[in-house]
Amino acid sequence: MREFVFALEYDPGTNPVADVLEANPRTTVRSLSCHVTPESLWRVDRATGPETGIEALEAAYREPSYCADCLVRDDCGADCETQVLDRSRDELVVYTYWDRTDVCTSVPHLALEYLGEGLLFETYREGRRYRWRIVLGSDAPIGDFFDALGDEVGECAGMEMIRLTELDPNRERLGSVDSLPVEQRTTLQAAVERGYYETPRRIDLSELADELEVPRSTLSYRLRRAEASLATAFVADDDSLEAITTGE
Repeated sequence: MREFVFALEYDPGTNPVADVLEANPRTTVRSLSCHVTPESLWRVDRATGPETGIEALEAAYREPSYCADCLVRDDCGADCETQVLDRSRDELVVYTYWDRTDVCTSVPHLALEYLGEGLLFETYREGRRYRWRIVLGSDAPIGDFFDALGDEVGECAGMEMIRLTELDPNRERLGSVDSLPVEQRTTLQAAVERGYYETPRRIDLSELADELEVPRSTLSYRLRRAEASLATAFVADDDSLEAITTGE
């Protein structure tokens, strides 16, 4: 198995969700699930951020012309459904579903066509950048898929291949979050979830320490140790940027 990570960068006016996220940089969207068949696509996404960003994002999702993940800019005639599953001041969970027509397609549909069944999808959106992670078979033709995606995206978005690596269960991955001591791992995960690493930060160190009910010095120490471990392992990792960009 391999993981393939790439990103789309939408131009202004080509995607309403990207436009909202660009205008609200502290609002992000992460997929909770994403499923595809040749005829349809359905997914659940979780957005977090300030109330103004969440309100604007919900409005974008509810636009009649919006069809989640469809790469066709004009009206494709697809039957789309959007339903809000959960809503608070700083969080939005949305379910979207659509049936394809003869003219519409999406990243998951192209992946299904070129890479085969049994794919796992994970997405993350911030600003105009839409990052995809696909777990797929080792012999899947990545080049053919990426070329076809470029043809469908056209001029409405830029594309960047980020990494293509083997998933080897026997490989010792010192740089994984799971390899950290439990205190460092839970602290780091909490910091990410609460926006400590976002720009600008949604929470500062003192506020995060209060939420986690630990001394500020202890929190700072755990984060520094976790960051040092991950950074050191990343530099020593065999998956160099050169290998990723050359497709080796």
